[in-house]
Amino acid sequence: MSALENLPDTDHGLLRFLTCGSVDDGKSTLIGRLLFDTKTILADTLNAIEKTSAKRGMSAVDLSLLTDGLQAEREQGITIDVAYRYFSTGTRKYIIADAPGHEQYTRNMVTAASTANLAIILIDARKGVLTQTRRHSYLASLVGIPHLLVAVNKLDLVDYDQAVFDRIKADYLAFAAKLGIKDVRFIPLSALNGDMIVDRGERLDWYDGPTLLEILETVPAAHTEQAEDFRFPVQFVCRPQDSANPELHDYRGFMGRVESGDIAVGDAVTVLPSGRTSTVKDIQIGGASRTTAIHEQSVALLLADEIDISRGDMIVKSAEQPEALKQIDATLCWLSETPLSPARTYLLRHTTREVKAKVAKIDYRLDVNTLEHEAVTTLAMNDIARLTLKLAQPVFADPYAENRATGAFIIIDESTNNTVGAGMIG
Repeated sequence: MSALENLPDTDHGLLRFLTCGSVDDGKSTLIGRLLFDTKTILADTLNAIEKTSAKRGMSAVDLSLLTDGLQAEREQGITIDVAYRYFSTGTRKYIIADAPGHEQYTRNMVTAASTANLAIILIDARKGVLTQTRRHSYLASLVGIPHLLVAVNKLDLVDYDQAVFDRIKADYLAFAAKLGIKDVRFIPLSALNGDMIVDRGERLDWYDGPTLLEILETVPAAHTEQAEDFRFPVQFVCRPQDSANPELHDYRGFMGRVESGDIAVGDAVTVLPSGRTSTVKDIQIGGASRTTAIHEQSVALLLADEIDISRGDMIVKSAEQPEALKQIDATLCWLSETPLSPARTYLLRHTTREVKAKVAKIDYRLDVNTLEHEAVTTLAMNDIARLTLKLAQPVFADPYAENRATGAFIIIDESTNNTVGAGMIG
């Protein structure tokens, strides 16, 4: 009987997780092994990577080829772009992001990490905790990933020595304490041989904890660990005005996604920025009426009163209003090859709302390798900095640590319409 058959037959919800670590720690191989051992690889895909592996003279299938999708990645043996893969076990659906290890692709990792609920940080058992291990751990904690799993990989190359694992665990815990990282777990494994991925294997009998898949199966899904306030940024106002259908003649539905919290028919709501109040008359999903809606559902809300609402407004519960901010303190990752210019005006997009923004001050740039603060007057690509932005109109935000949807924003260059920055409020 396989390990998959021992898992409970319940739905644990969607889990988005990230794999990161230093170059050649085996991130792509780990994901390939996970997909292979959970039997979620199509036969033609497996056949293709078997042929590629054979051409390279490899005696076994190179499972890393499942995620290194770009030609440059395959030629260099590195990960450049973020590769997303999807699989399910029958008890849970997963979205995996394989993040690059190189420092010059920091922006790619920050983008991938922004939606993850767990980060797997791989460490090569031969090398131990490296600068990139510390950098990725910091970035994972910075973007609010609530759960960290340190996977000590390639134990097959150190004879599955428990002393090596224990030493790396102690080194990492000493570093994590300085950063204030609290929720971190450790697991020994060999992605190449499949030990402790889906099945336990026979060479890590000194480890009595769960396998990687068992940990993934039990990690709480997003939005489930604490009560969240209701946030509904309006994306579109639906007015069919169909004269042939009397029921639709006066229809006014406010469409969008419930970013957090829940809502029910009869709840008192406030519309921001106007401050007008009403109650929820109906909730519709795909034209069918519902009595409630929860986080991440795309719905149409119908209100009891006629209120002027447009895209960029936010509907919240009257007792759970966010703060209106015209100046925000934030951590920003600069994504563009064109440096940030404090003299320029940018567009700040927060949920569905866009406002003009200027940099009031840059407190410091963070050296992601040493975690030291550096005084700067501009930002280059991949720089992470602490700064203050002044806004032309208010945004309705929560601290990023409390709400990742309403605590995040992007910066857009008005002249090119390119996304040039991504930030976290608070």
